[in-house]
Amino acid sequence: MKIFLAGSIRGGRQMQPVYRHIYDFLRSRGYDVMSWHVVDPGSDEKEAKMSEQEIYRRDISLLKESGCLIAEVTVPSIGVGYEICRALEVGLPVLCVHDADANVSAMLLGNPNRELWVQEYCDVSSLERILCEFVEMPDEGKD
Repeated sequence: MKIFLAGSIRGGRQMQPVYRHIYDFLRSRGYDVMSWHVVDPGSDEKEAKMSEQEIYRRDISLLKESGCLIAEVTVPSIGVGYEICRALEVGLPVLCVHDADANVSAMLLGNPNRELWVQEYCDVSSLERILCEFVEMPDEGKD
């Protein structure tokens, strides 16, 4: 399965080590994580050299190739929110994970869409358990 991983880049990179862990964990289990740039510590500088149109085209193209979206939403990001909406519009299952101290948007927590899962994790093992439950769930169980 191809997975689009979303996480804040311009909104703040303090969760980048968590994005990297998610990426590495999913790859170790054989999943193709499409959005490598989210885990790249040099993304800020690389994206500064790209136009907004190039970033948009890249991300939408990768999202279209993906079978689901996993977003780390501890750090609020308008771009991540946009990607979540786009994924839901086309019927992709979406998992949003956040740490226990996050102030998660009511637009995620209150959304009744059955394709959207929002899960809190308290440590690496609970994060990995949540990821496994989501990616290993049969497609009909995600709705």
